[in-house]
Amino acid sequence: MKKLIVVLILGISLVGKAQSTDDLNLAEMIQPIGEENILYEPGFYNWGSSIVKGNDGKYHLFYAQMTEKLGFYTWLTDGLISRAISDKPEGPYKHVEVVLKGRGKGHWDANTAHNPRIKYFNGKYYLYYMSTNTGGQELNEDEWHQARTMWIDNKYRALVRENQRIGVAIADQIEGPWKRLDQPIVEPSGPIAKITCNPAITQRPDGGFLMLIRGDKPNEEKLLRNQAIGLAPSPEGPWTVQKKAAVDNLNAEDPAVWYDHKRQRYYAIYHAFGYMGLITSEDGLNWKNAKHHRIIEKSIVRKDGTEIDASRLERPFVYVEDGEPKVMTVAIREGSGKTYYIFILLKEKR
Repeated sequence: MKKLIVVLILGISLVGKAQSTDDLNLAEMIQPIGEENILYEPGFYNWGSSIVKGNDGKYHLFYAQMTEKLGFYTWLTDGLISRAISDKPEGPYKHVEVVLKGRGKGHWDANTAHNPRIKYFNGKYYLYYMSTNTGGQELNEDEWHQARTMWIDNKYRALVRENQRIGVAIADQIEGPWKRLDQPIVEPSGPIAKITCNPAITQRPDGGFLMLIRGDKPNEEKLLRNQAIGLAPSPEGPWTVQKKAAVDNLNAEDPAVWYDHKRQRYYAIYHAFGYMGLITSEDGLNWKNAKHHRIIEKSIVRKDGTEIDASRLERPFVYVEDGEPKVMTVAIREGSGKTYYIFILLKEKR
Protein backbone atom coordinates (compact mmCIF):
# COMPACT_ATOMS: atom_id res chain seq x y z
CA MET A 1 0.00 0.00 0.00
CA LYS A 2 2.85 2.40 0.90
CA LYS A 3 4.46 1.74 -2.51
CA LEU A 4 1.16 2.45 -4.26
CA ILE A 5 0.76 5.76 -2.40
CA VAL A 6 4.33 6.77 -3.32
CA VAL A 7 3.70 5.94 -6.98
CA LEU A 8 0.45 7.93 -7.01
CA ILE A 9 2.11 10.94 -5.37
CA LEU A 10 5.02 10.72 -7.80
CA GLY A 11 2.60 10.52 -10.75
CA ILE A 12 0.67 13.58 -9.58
CA SER A 13 3.95 15.42 -9.05
CA LEU A 14 5.16 14.61 -12.56
CA VAL A 15 1.87 15.70 -14.12
CA GLY A 16 2.03 18.97 -12.21
CA LYS A 17 5.60 19.50 -13.33
CA ALA A 18 4.69 18.91 -16.99
CA GLN A 19 1.80 21.38 -16.77
CA SER A 20 3.93 24.00 -15.01
CA THR A 21 6.22 24.38 -18.03
CA ASP A 22 3.36 25.98 -19.97
CA ASP A 23 3.91 29.46 -18.58
CA LEU A 24 4.60 31.52 -21.72
CA ASN A 25 2.46 34.67 -21.57
CA LEU A 26 2.91 36.64 -24.79
CA ALA A 27 0.06 39.01 -23.91
CA GLU A 28 2.03 40.33 -20.92
CA MET A 29 5.18 40.74 -23.03
CA ILE A 30 3.65 43.05 -25.65
CA GLN A 31 5.20 46.54 -25.80
CA PRO A 32 3.68 49.69 -27.38
CA ILE A 33 4.84 50.45 -30.92
CA GLY A 34 6.41 53.53 -32.50
CA GLU A 35 6.81 54.67 -36.10
CA GLU A 36 10.05 52.69 -36.32
CA ASN A 37 7.98 49.52 -35.78
CA ILE A 38 5.78 50.04 -38.86
CA LEU A 39 6.54 49.04 -42.46
CA TYR A 40 4.25 50.81 -44.89
CA GLU A 41 5.03 51.24 -48.59
CA PRO A 42 2.84 53.50 -50.75
CA GLY A 43 1.52 51.70 -53.81
CA PHE A 44 1.55 48.26 -52.14
CA TYR A 45 -0.51 46.11 -49.84
CA ASN A 46 1.81 44.36 -47.35
CA TRP A 47 0.32 41.14 -45.97
CA GLY A 48 2.39 38.51 -44.16
CA SER A 49 6.04 38.30 -43.17
CA SER A 50 8.76 36.41 -41.30
CA ILE A 51 12.22 37.29 -39.99
CA VAL A 52 15.60 35.57 -40.00
CA LYS A 53 18.97 36.77 -38.72
CA GLY A 54 21.53 36.56 -41.51
CA ASN A 55 25.21 35.67 -41.36
CA ASP A 56 25.83 39.41 -41.73
CA GLY A 57 24.30 40.03 -38.29
CA LYS A 58 21.39 41.94 -39.86
CA TYR A 59 17.71 41.04 -39.63
CA HIS A 60 16.08 40.08 -42.93
CA LEU A 61 12.33 40.34 -43.40
CA PHE A 62 10.67 38.30 -46.15
CA TYR A 63 7.21 39.68 -46.77
CA ALA A 64 4.21 39.41 -49.08
CA GLN A 65 3.12 42.29 -51.31
CA MET A 66 0.40 43.07 -53.85
CA THR A 67 0.27 46.27 -55.87
CA GLU A 68 -2.58 48.65 -55.03
CA LYS A 69 -3.09 49.07 -58.77
CA LEU A 70 -4.11 45.41 -59.14
CA GLY A 71 -6.00 45.22 -55.83
CA PHE A 72 -5.89 43.42 -52.48
CA TYR A 73 -7.44 40.18 -53.77
CA THR A 74 -4.52 39.64 -56.15
CA TRP A 75 -2.54 37.94 -53.39
CA LEU A 76 -3.87 34.77 -55.06
CA THR A 77 -2.81 35.67 -58.60
CA ASP A 78 -0.09 38.36 -58.60
CA GLY A 79 1.62 38.23 -55.20
CA LEU A 80 5.26 39.13 -54.68
CA ILE A 81 7.70 38.13 -51.94
CA SER A 82 10.15 40.89 -51.08
CA ARG A 83 13.08 41.27 -48.70
CA ALA A 84 13.78 44.15 -46.32
CA ILE A 85 16.65 44.62 -43.86
CA SER A 86 17.12 46.12 -40.39
CA ASP A 87 19.70 46.37 -37.61
CA LYS A 88 17.05 45.30 -35.08
CA PRO A 89 14.33 42.62 -35.32
CA GLU A 90 11.68 45.20 -34.39
CA GLY A 91 12.75 47.55 -37.19
CA PRO A 92 12.89 49.97 -38.86
CA TYR A 93 13.04 47.87 -42.05
CA LYS A 94 14.08 49.06 -45.49
CA HIS A 95 13.02 47.36 -48.72
CA VAL A 96 15.91 45.73 -50.62
CA GLU A 97 14.50 43.61 -53.45
CA VAL A 98 11.73 41.43 -54.84
CA VAL A 99 12.78 37.83 -54.21
CA LEU A 100 10.01 35.64 -55.71
CA LYS A 101 6.99 36.01 -57.96
CA GLY A 102 4.99 33.60 -60.14
CA ARG A 103 7.21 31.79 -62.66
CA GLY A 104 4.63 31.77 -65.44
CA LYS A 105 2.95 29.18 -67.60
CA GLY A 106 4.25 25.63 -67.37
CA HIS A 107 5.25 25.81 -63.71
CA TRP A 108 3.30 24.66 -60.66
CA ASP A 109 3.97 28.13 -59.14
CA ALA A 110 2.85 30.01 -62.24
CA ASN A 111 0.75 32.81 -60.84
CA THR A 112 1.78 34.14 -57.44
CA ALA A 113 4.22 33.96 -54.53
CA HIS A 114 2.68 34.45 -51.08
CA ASN A 115 2.73 33.27 -47.42
CA PRO A 116 6.53 33.57 -46.97
CA ARG A 117 8.22 31.72 -44.12
CA ILE A 118 12.00 32.08 -44.04
CA LYS A 119 14.09 29.55 -42.08
CA TYR A 120 17.78 28.71 -41.65
CA PHE A 121 18.62 25.03 -41.30
CA ASN A 122 21.98 23.26 -41.55
CA GLY A 123 23.79 26.10 -43.32
CA LYS A 124 21.07 26.88 -45.88
CA TYR A 125 18.16 29.31 -46.12
CA TYR A 126 14.74 27.85 -46.87
CA LEU A 127 12.00 30.16 -48.12
CA TYR A 128 8.63 28.39 -47.90
CA TYR A 129 5.79 29.94 -49.86
CA MET A 130 2.39 29.36 -51.45
CA SER A 131 1.67 29.57 -55.16
CA THR A 132 -0.94 28.39 -57.65
CA ASN A 133 -1.92 27.93 -61.31
CA THR A 134 -5.02 27.37 -63.46
CA GLY A 135 -4.74 23.59 -63.56
CA GLY A 136 -3.90 23.59 -67.27
CA GLN A 137 -7.03 25.56 -68.19
CA GLU A 138 -6.62 28.61 -70.44
CA LEU A 139 -8.43 31.71 -69.18
CA ASN A 140 -9.26 34.64 -71.42
CA GLU A 141 -8.74 38.23 -70.29
CA ASP A 142 -12.19 38.59 -68.72
CA GLU A 143 -12.00 35.22 -66.95
CA TRP A 144 -8.55 36.05 -65.57
CA HIS A 145 -9.85 39.43 -64.36
CA GLN A 146 -12.59 37.60 -62.47
CA ALA A 147 -10.05 35.22 -60.93
CA ARG A 148 -7.99 38.21 -59.78
CA THR A 149 -10.77 40.32 -58.32
CA MET A 150 -13.77 38.19 -57.30
CA TRP A 151 -14.52 36.12 -54.19
CA ILE A 152 -14.29 32.31 -54.16
CA ASP A 153 -17.90 31.79 -55.20
CA ASN A 154 -16.70 32.83 -58.69
CA LYS A 155 -15.73 29.70 -60.65
CA TYR A 156 -12.50 31.18 -62.04
CA ARG A 157 -11.40 32.39 -58.63
CA ALA A 158 -12.28 28.96 -57.22
CA LEU A 159 -10.19 27.27 -59.94
CA VAL A 160 -7.08 29.26 -59.01
CA ARG A 161 -7.75 28.93 -55.29
CA GLU A 162 -8.04 25.14 -55.39
CA ASN A 163 -4.65 24.81 -57.09
CA GLN A 164 -2.87 26.43 -54.13
CA ARG A 165 0.13 24.45 -52.91
CA ILE A 166 3.19 24.97 -50.71
CA GLY A 167 6.69 25.03 -52.18
CA VAL A 168 10.21 25.96 -51.07
CA ALA A 169 13.14 27.91 -52.53
CA ILE A 170 16.64 27.23 -51.20
CA ALA A 171 19.78 29.40 -51.10
CA ASP A 172 23.26 29.30 -49.58
CA GLN A 173 23.22 33.07 -49.00
CA ILE A 174 20.45 35.36 -47.83
CA GLU A 175 20.81 37.35 -51.06
CA GLY A 176 20.26 34.21 -53.16
CA PRO A 177 20.28 32.94 -55.81
CA TRP A 178 17.14 30.99 -54.86
CA LYS A 179 16.58 27.55 -56.34
CA ARG A 180 12.93 26.50 -56.43
CA LEU A 181 11.84 22.89 -56.45
CA ASP A 182 9.99 21.74 -59.56
CA GLN A 183 7.00 20.43 -57.61
CA PRO A 184 5.03 21.42 -54.49
CA ILE A 185 6.29 19.81 -51.30
CA VAL A 186 3.00 18.91 -49.61
CA GLU A 187 -0.44 17.89 -50.88
CA PRO A 188 -3.78 18.05 -49.01
CA SER A 189 -4.75 14.90 -47.10
CA GLY A 190 -6.04 13.77 -43.72
CA PRO A 191 -7.69 16.69 -41.90
CA ILE A 192 -7.26 19.15 -44.80
CA ALA A 193 -8.72 19.11 -48.32
CA LYS A 194 -8.45 21.02 -51.62
CA ILE A 195 -5.46 23.26 -50.83
CA THR A 196 -2.23 23.62 -48.86
CA CYS A 197 -1.07 27.08 -47.77
CA ASN A 198 0.14 29.09 -44.73
CA PRO A 199 3.29 26.98 -44.09
CA ALA A 200 4.85 27.23 -40.60
CA ILE A 201 8.01 25.20 -39.95
CA THR A 202 10.27 24.36 -37.01
CA GLN A 203 12.94 21.77 -36.25
CA ARG A 204 12.04 19.02 -33.81
CA PRO A 205 14.32 18.17 -30.87
CA ASP A 206 14.95 14.75 -32.49
CA GLY A 207 16.38 16.47 -35.58
CA GLY A 208 13.33 16.04 -37.81
CA PHE A 209 11.01 18.82 -38.95
CA LEU A 210 7.42 19.81 -38.24
CA MET A 211 5.11 21.91 -40.41
CA LEU A 212 1.69 23.34 -39.65
CA ILE A 213 -0.32 23.49 -42.88
CA ARG A 214 -3.59 25.23 -43.57
CA GLY A 215 -6.24 23.68 -45.78
CA ASP A 216 -10.01 23.37 -45.97
CA LYS A 217 -11.83 21.12 -43.56
CA PRO A 218 -13.12 18.11 -45.54
CA ASN A 219 -16.80 17.35 -46.13
CA GLU A 220 -18.11 20.78 -45.16
CA GLU A 221 -20.72 22.71 -47.12
CA LYS A 222 -19.26 26.09 -46.23
CA LEU A 223 -15.60 27.12 -46.02
CA LEU A 224 -13.98 26.11 -42.74
CA ARG A 225 -10.23 26.41 -42.38
CA ASN A 226 -8.23 23.66 -40.67
CA GLN A 227 -4.64 23.27 -39.47
CA ALA A 228 -2.85 20.00 -40.25
CA ILE A 229 0.51 18.70 -39.01
CA GLY A 230 3.23 17.54 -41.40
CA LEU A 231 6.40 15.66 -40.41
CA ALA A 232 9.57 15.25 -42.49
CA PRO A 233 13.15 14.03 -42.06
CA SER A 234 14.59 17.08 -43.88
CA PRO A 235 13.50 20.70 -44.59
CA GLU A 236 12.56 19.71 -48.16
CA GLY A 237 10.55 16.65 -47.17
CA PRO A 238 9.08 14.26 -47.93
CA TRP A 239 6.26 15.63 -45.78
CA THR A 240 3.72 13.26 -44.28
CA VAL A 241 0.43 14.83 -43.20
CA GLN A 242 -0.79 13.39 -39.90
CA LYS A 243 -4.36 12.19 -39.39
CA LYS A 244 -5.02 14.41 -36.38
CA ALA A 245 -5.40 18.18 -36.84
CA ALA A 246 -3.47 20.69 -34.75
CA VAL A 247 -6.42 23.10 -34.61
CA ASP A 248 -9.82 21.54 -35.27
CA ASN A 249 -13.42 22.79 -35.00
CA LEU A 250 -12.21 26.39 -35.24
CA ASN A 251 -12.04 28.61 -38.32
CA ALA A 252 -8.36 29.57 -37.92
CA GLU A 253 -5.39 30.24 -40.19
CA ASP A 254 -1.92 31.80 -40.51
CA PRO A 255 -0.02 29.64 -37.99
CA ALA A 256 3.52 30.31 -36.79
CA VAL A 257 5.29 27.57 -34.82
CA TRP A 258 8.47 27.09 -32.80
CA TYR A 259 9.98 24.64 -30.32
CA ASP A 260 10.71 26.11 -26.88
CA HIS A 261 13.78 24.23 -25.60
CA LYS A 262 13.60 25.83 -22.15
CA ARG A 263 10.00 24.73 -21.62
CA GLN A 264 10.43 21.54 -23.68
CA ARG A 265 7.26 22.09 -25.66
CA TYR A 266 6.02 23.50 -28.95
CA TYR A 267 4.09 26.73 -29.23
CA ALA A 268 2.09 27.98 -32.18
CA ILE A 269 0.24 31.23 -32.73
CA TYR A 270 -2.65 31.63 -35.19
CA HIS A 271 -5.40 34.11 -35.94
CA ALA A 272 -9.09 33.26 -35.56
CA PHE A 273 -10.73 36.30 -37.18
CA GLY A 274 -10.92 38.56 -34.16
CA TYR A 275 -8.00 37.54 -31.96
CA MET A 276 -4.60 35.82 -31.94
CA GLY A 277 -4.54 32.50 -30.10
CA LEU A 278 -1.70 30.40 -28.67
CA ILE A 279 -1.67 26.59 -28.64
CA THR A 280 0.93 24.23 -27.24
CA SER A 281 2.10 20.61 -27.52
CA GLU A 282 4.74 18.47 -25.86
CA ASP A 283 5.14 16.08 -28.80
CA GLY A 284 4.07 18.19 -31.79
CA LEU A 285 1.16 15.85 -32.50
CA ASN A 286 -1.33 16.53 -29.71
CA TRP A 287 -2.15 20.21 -29.31
CA LYS A 288 -4.29 22.16 -26.85
CA ASN A 289 -4.90 25.76 -25.89
CA ALA A 290 -1.95 27.19 -23.99
CA LYS A 291 -2.48 28.32 -20.41
CA HIS A 292 -2.29 31.94 -21.62
CA HIS A 293 -4.24 31.30 -24.80
CA ARG A 294 -5.58 34.68 -25.84
CA ILE A 295 -2.79 37.00 -26.95
CA ILE A 296 -4.11 40.05 -28.74
CA GLU A 297 -7.25 41.40 -30.34
CA LYS A 298 -7.75 44.07 -32.99
CA SER A 299 -6.37 47.02 -31.05
CA ILE A 300 -2.67 47.95 -30.91
CA VAL A 301 -1.31 50.55 -28.47
CA ARG A 302 1.18 53.15 -29.70
CA LYS A 303 3.93 54.66 -27.55
CA ASP A 304 2.01 57.94 -27.43
CA GLY A 305 -0.95 56.15 -25.83
CA THR A 306 -3.23 56.20 -28.87
CA GLU A 307 -4.49 52.99 -30.45
CA ILE A 308 -4.57 51.47 -33.91
CA ASP A 309 -8.06 50.07 -34.41
CA ALA A 310 -7.69 47.50 -37.19
CA SER A 311 -10.50 46.16 -39.35
CA ARG A 312 -8.26 43.15 -40.03
CA LEU A 313 -5.32 41.93 -37.96
CA GLU A 314 -3.82 38.75 -39.40
CA ARG A 315 -0.66 36.91 -40.52
CA PRO A 316 1.06 36.61 -37.10
CA PHE A 317 4.70 35.58 -36.81
CA VAL A 318 6.89 35.27 -33.71
CA TYR A 319 10.63 35.79 -34.13
CA VAL A 320 12.61 33.69 -31.63
CA GLU A 321 16.28 34.34 -30.87
CA ASP A 322 18.43 32.46 -28.34
CA GLY A 323 15.35 30.49 -27.34
CA GLU A 324 13.25 33.54 -26.44
CA PRO A 325 10.39 35.23 -28.35
CA LYS A 326 11.70 38.68 -29.26
CA VAL A 327 9.25 40.19 -31.73
CA MET A 328 5.72 39.48 -32.93
CA THR A 329 4.84 40.77 -36.37
CA VAL A 330 1.26 41.13 -37.65
CA ALA A 331 -0.39 42.55 -40.76
CA ILE A 332 -2.96 45.30 -40.26
CA ARG A 333 -5.64 46.72 -42.51
CA GLU A 334 -7.40 49.95 -41.60
CA GLY A 335 -10.99 49.83 -42.81
CA SER A 336 -10.86 48.90 -46.48
CA GLY A 337 -7.75 51.04 -46.96
CA LYS A 338 -4.01 50.73 -46.52
CA THR A 339 -2.24 47.72 -45.09
CA TYR A 340 1.11 47.51 -43.32
CA TYR A 341 3.18 45.44 -40.91
CA ILE A 342 3.86 46.22 -37.30
CA PHE A 343 6.71 44.77 -35.28
CA ILE A 344 5.80 44.38 -31.61
CA LEU A 345 8.71 44.12 -29.20
CA LEU A 346 8.22 41.33 -26.63
CA LYS A 347 9.74 41.67 -23.15
CA GLU A 348 9.41 39.56 -20.02
CA LYS A 349 8.02 41.39 -17.01
CA ARG A 350 10.66 41.99 -14.35
